[in-house]
Amino acid sequence: MKAERVNISLAKPRQPAKLRPGLLWLAVASCAWMILAAGNASAQLAPNQTNGFGNGGLVTFTYLQNFDCVDEPTMDLDFNKIQAQSDPNEMQTPICQAVTEPEHDPTGGDLKHTVHLYVLVPMFGTDTNPNHAMPCPGPDGIGRPGELCGVELGNALLTLFHHIPEAWETTPSVKTQCPDPNNPVPGTCTMHASSVDLSVLHAGMDGVPNPPTDPLFVPTPNHSHIVDNSRVNTQPIWWEVRPVLIMNKQDWPAPDGSSGITSVKAMDAAEAAGRAVEVGSNFFLFFSSAKGSTNPLAGMPGMSH
Repeated sequence: MKAERVNISLAKPRQPAKLRPGLLWLAVASCAWMILAAGNASAQLAPNQTNGFGNGGLVTFTYLQNFDCVDEPTMDLDFNKIQAQSDPNEMQTPICQAVTEPEHDPTGGDLKHTVHLYVLVPMFGTDTNPNHAMPCPGPDGIGRPGELCGVELGNALLTLFHHIPEAWETTPSVKTQCPDPNNPVPGTCTMHASSVDLSVLHAGMDGVPNPPTDPLFVPTPNHSHIVDNSRVNTQPIWWEVRPVLIMNKQDWPAPDGSSGITSVKAMDAAEAAGRAVEVGSNFFLFFSSAKGSTNPLAGMPGMSH
């Protein structure tokens, strides 16, 4: 069942008596963001940026921290029947799990008040060649222990879906915003996790136990993004990743936002018609959003790497 989207207003920070150099830069950057966020820039995406969609048009995300996949003390994300608070091994690798949601976001705030990032995942496709599935990212091509990738991933996807979804095609036939143009490595995107756990999402499907007994790690799928209309221009905050499985190619957004699902309204309509399925996750990203094809702060010191 789809969780309710709740918009929040960012409280203004109290003015400190004295700003350290790092805080002074942050204050200057925040002021510049408020002045420039509504503008449309034409510069190329910086290495720490991706595009997204919102209100029927393009927006630009600028990532300022690495991702976080929240694992709370009483959770058991690796399914070994030991709560995380007593399982140090569970802390040694990030487990970014679709469907599973914590009670709090990385700030410690109630998840009900956390802003949503809708991640569109292209589940349609016609390819039946397992060799076309994504290899594991990284120089060795091995990935983390137990991760499905390459031909093994392709065969597993064929068992589950009878085709290779565009989401895990090494070279998809549709344009996606991740991988971004600056880093076109399958299964990667700037400041994202490079693998996700689909065990809960696929529990009960052919060959997948229900409940799961182990994580089912796969490379992060090719995907695009949507934010709520009210969040097109937003200062840097934590966003909850909510995967949205897109079943029909006709719904896939054009790169310039001229067609397909490019707004939450269109996404909700596709979900209501059964052409898309939305789930939660314990996956969070930290970024700002600005209307237009690039972020006005891209050229500021510290914003491009």
